[in-house]
Amino acid sequence: MNVRSYVKDTWFEAREGFVDVCSAVDGRVVARVSSNGIDFTAVLDHARTGGGPALRRLTFHERADMIKRLALYLNDRKQRLYELSYDTGATAKDAFVDVDGGIMTLFSFASKARRELPNARVALDGAIEPLSKAGTFAGRHILTPLQGVAVHINAYNFPCWGMLEKLAPAIIAGVPVIEKPATPSAYVAQALFEEIVASEIFPKGSIQFVAGSLGDMLDHLNGQDAVSFTGSRSTSVALQEKPAIVLNAVRFVAERDSLNAAILGPDSGPGTPEFDLFVKEIVREVTTKAGQRCTCIRRAVVPVAWIDDVERALVSRLERVVVGNPRSEGVTMGALVSTAQRDDVRARIAELQREAAVVYGDPAHVEAVGADDTAGAFMSPVVLRCDRPLEADRVHSVEAFGPVTTIMPYQSIDDAVAIANRGEGSLVASVFGYDARSVDEIVLGIAPFHGRVLVVDRDCAKEQTGHGSPLAPLVHGGPGRAGGGEEMGGVRGIFHYMQRTAVQGSPGRIATISGQWNPGAKERVLARHPFEIAFEDLQPGDTFYTPAREVTLEDVEHFARFTGDAFYAHMDDAAAKASPFFDGRVAHGYLVLSFAAGLFVRPELGPVLANYGLEGLRFLQPVYPGDTMHVRLAVKEKAPRKPEYGEVRWSVTIFNQNDVVVAQYDLLTMNATQAHVPVLRAPAGV
Repeated sequence: MNVRSYVKDTWFEAREGFVDVCSAVDGRVVARVSSNGIDFTAVLDHARTGGGPALRRLTFHERADMIKRLALYLNDRKQRLYELSYDTGATAKDAFVDVDGGIMTLFSFASKARRELPNARVALDGAIEPLSKAGTFAGRHILTPLQGVAVHINAYNFPCWGMLEKLAPAIIAGVPVIEKPATPSAYVAQALFEEIVASEIFPKGSIQFVAGSLGDMLDHLNGQDAVSFTGSRSTSVALQEKPAIVLNAVRFVAERDSLNAAILGPDSGPGTPEFDLFVKEIVREVTTKAGQRCTCIRRAVVPVAWIDDVERALVSRLERVVVGNPRSEGVTMGALVSTAQRDDVRARIAELQREAAVVYGDPAHVEAVGADDTAGAFMSPVVLRCDRPLEADRVHSVEAFGPVTTIMPYQSIDDAVAIANRGEGSLVASVFGYDARSVDEIVLGIAPFHGRVLVVDRDCAKEQTGHGSPLAPLVHGGPGRAGGGEEMGGVRGIFHYMQRTAVQGSPGRIATISGQWNPGAKERVLARHPFEIAFEDLQPGDTFYTPAREVTLEDVEHFARFTGDAFYAHMDDAAAKASPFFDGRVAHGYLVLSFAAGLFVRPELGPVLANYGLEGLRFLQPVYPGDTMHVRLAVKEKAPRKPEYGEVRWSVTIFNQNDVVVAQYDLLTMNATQAHVPVLRAPAGV
């Protein structure tokens, strides 16, 4: 098959310049890849003038909904991707990590965007900052989408997950994408992209796909564009040094070579759960995807007293690994993606052997079940041992991107930290131990060098996602030589495609720009109670002022008896006056909150369905017996959740008789839409 590109909303098939892609299992040609004939300037223009504006017209929630719909769509159409993955050398379990891991990443991004971003086109970073004494001038940081293109250059080892984890944050941010798969697995990536196109979810121009070379595309990027790369260190350096990227300050993020470490704690010798978990995880990492994972454990750092035990345990487990055709029954590890990759791994092992000895596996030969190991890209798992890691260099700088790991001993915790950090930064490091003191010391020592630190012990073993799990919901990218990226299950990945800008002006102007009402902005004082108004009819700035209520000494004492909260500041006048904060007995903070709710809550059945919680509560001034209090209840912002209801964020400010603010917080409620406001119905038969 000829792998096609999808550019300018049309499938494109080249006529020349093809590169053959061979099956990792039997060597036959399974695909041909070329991008010859594509006008890359036109591809960029199409994204900038079509896809970008269309996406930016939508809110974060609308874009997140598209990502969720895509996840649901792909979840019903993944079997073909499994079948194609076999020829990349992947087992069914490997394909699950790639395909299902990618789909779950879509769900994760969509969910977090709906929860953590507003239903607006602008995101807010921090609270409004007063910039003048009278409060008529203020500032706020906002985040808006870049008006360029996100170019994603993906690795061969995860053709599905790698694409989807980049696509989701860019689309949610409002930036069109151009996906460029790695050639060895481009046929799997094309099959995935065919489904994305067939879903008809995304606006025209917002998604494009280039199989083969990017030609001169990177020469035409500007400061509104972004490049995300996953691959080798040498390639990332070459791309990042392109004149257009350097001169135009193009956002460039790379996830590249990573000498990830796993450290066995000094308390975790043979017979402990942590020892067994450590050995099991190394074997899983080395054999999943034939070790072709950017998070694979390349360096196993163990106490010198246990290194022989670790070696024996690894060998015992690896001897049970069955290498061969991933379609064959009983096979637990497939092939590398190509014979060229296998040869590269062998060459890297030869480099490592200048400092380490092979203690398991034959790099040059393996018996492959159900396949000809000379035609396929099969290879035995390989374990090396470096007994002087602090005197070595290659084991900390050379990555054999295959089923390869090196075990190395440490004498002290300081040595373990130094060994792990010699890798100059990685995507993930793991610590296996149960002693809190040693684990804490290791974690704090290695944290600055690693994008994610996974601590595994007997308490979390059943539910932890694993050293290199693509389903891990935390930061995937890392510092140093590993680079780092938006490949993370959070809104920070979305912010990579946005510009942070400080906007200054009147509170009212900032409210209209940000889409969130703030004190000092214009209020629309309502004649009717806002709890009587359906979700869609409420607007930011809608405000209700309650009547006042006196707080009496009897109220304070009753509240203390009723709740059991007899803190001295409420019940002992002399003790309260001894405090630096009070002039005498004061009302409980929770009494003030309760009275505030009593002032603005309506008892009748209506649009307000539930109290969802409160945030940012601060008690700013004490309330003394004899004081009065009243409340300003204002709609701060709102976000639809389902057709039946949405979330309303209310700004609640409690004042005393002198209009001094005594407490403030945000109240969250779930409010029904007009068509779904509940009504009382007579019982059956009445």
